[in-house]
Amino acid sequence: MQESKRLLRNIALCGKVKMRNVVLLFLLGAFGLYWTQYKSSPKPVRTSIVHLFEWQWVDIALECERYLIQHGFAGVQVSPPNENLVIMNPWRPWWERYQPVSYKLCSRSGNESEFRDMVTRCNNVGVHIYVDAVFNHMLNSAAGSGNHGICKSYFNAERHDFPSVPYSRFDFNDPICKTPSGDIENYSDPIQVRYCRLYGLLDLSQWKDEVRSKIIDFLNHLIDLGVAGFRIDAAKHIRPEDINVILSKLNNLNARWFTKGSRPFIYQEVIDLGGEAVQNSEYFRNGRVTEFKYGMQLGIVLRKWNGQKMANLKSWGESWHMMPSDKAFVFVDNHDNQRGHGSGGSSILTFWNPRLYKLAVGFMLAHPYGFTRIMSSYWWPRDIQNGTDLKDWVGPPSNSDGSIKSVTIYAMACGNGWICEHRWDEIRNMVIFRNVVYGEPITNWWDNNNNQAAFGRAGKGFVVFNHDDRNLSVVLPTGLPAGVYCDVISGQKEGNTCTGIQIHVAANGMARFQINYQAKHPFIAIHVEARL
Repeated sequence: MQESKRLLRNIALCGKVKMRNVVLLFLLGAFGLYWTQYKSSPKPVRTSIVHLFEWQWVDIALECERYLIQHGFAGVQVSPPNENLVIMNPWRPWWERYQPVSYKLCSRSGNESEFRDMVTRCNNVGVHIYVDAVFNHMLNSAAGSGNHGICKSYFNAERHDFPSVPYSRFDFNDPICKTPSGDIENYSDPIQVRYCRLYGLLDLSQWKDEVRSKIIDFLNHLIDLGVAGFRIDAAKHIRPEDINVILSKLNNLNARWFTKGSRPFIYQEVIDLGGEAVQNSEYFRNGRVTEFKYGMQLGIVLRKWNGQKMANLKSWGESWHMMPSDKAFVFVDNHDNQRGHGSGGSSILTFWNPRLYKLAVGFMLAHPYGFTRIMSSYWWPRDIQNGTDLKDWVGPPSNSDGSIKSVTIYAMACGNGWICEHRWDEIRNMVIFRNVVYGEPITNWWDNNNNQAAFGRAGKGFVVFNHDDRNLSVVLPTGLPAGVYCDVISGQKEGNTCTGIQIHVAANGMARFQINYQAKHPFIAIHVEARL
């Protein structure tokens, strides 16, 4: 879909306003004649959200209050909050959360009262909640008959009967799908992608008003509780026109915490690696879209595959065949592809390779492209065979009764099987770096034509990477005011001292950077709020 009309309207409205103010445009309401743009972003001073994958609501509330607000996080993506199928084969996999039974707010993470308390407490400190919304489908067609969900709601998958919503056989796309299995068999056929079952999941008819109304009621209930927006799961499998109608009927955000008239922040899961029958550009006018090429291509560069090197990242962004920055929702990894699902394959970097992972997340947060999400994971036992993780199904750390274990905190780390990448010093401090340099363009790019690279953010920050097999020692123009700066990767500013490396910027903006190729931290980052 083309969006030239919307862009022209934006230009007329913005004039010469700096990019940091563009985020305020969501207050202007609808754009275009039919489509509506849902684009209310978190406050500009906080520019990244974290996915606390499979956390309990009570633990998320605590994390908002004790950590996220203090370290510049804008919000939290939470796992699907509505009732799902309980799968005991072999034992409570993570993906059971993506097999809905009803829209009751009842899950392994907690009940509706606990969800409401979490949203309230997080909003009260200024950290907003973004719900992973699953409404492309209900559970798998093989789930059987006469069963119950996690909160005892009855369903009959054979009859497509979900009385707790309610949905019946007439609310699903089976008559439209013409494949022998009823599943998607050819991703080059957009009809199959939109109307057949994704891995056997019963595909809802979002083009029907009676289905839309139930989805709208579900999402509006979440908005009224204080939710700030939604990740639309499997959006690629729903027509963008149908998503738009649903979004147009959503309530404004709760004025208790949000500016009157604010709209939900929307980002849609659309996997498009090129050559797809369904393209991510079709969804731009509904909100942001997940850019899966981002983590895949960044992983290839940092793994030094196919002759790639960091010097090539000088042109990082749209010229790498990625979507426009103001449409892109980006991440190094997500809950799917860190397990080998979704897209990206073996190039995806995860916590299993912490040095490269910190380098990738550091680059993502230093670079202005896209809206960024940090992954926060849990540990699972790995059983690798033929490049496949045979334990990729393992659910969150759990007690013997299947309930999720609490997240225990040890300073900047977590216990009980939780990884908590968002608490790693390097990642936490780069979230703050991104906030400080928000809206500023890249300046003073430098590279050694290999895997040493550096760039500034127009007088607000500067970052230097050494991913070579040799030491880096170089004097570079930073564009920063003169002074002594604390490197926020090896340490940080505490009062009038640095706990890590000090960088001296001269009156002309020049500074010397040294990074041993075997150093614990392969990059240095400084910004104006870390100046002594």
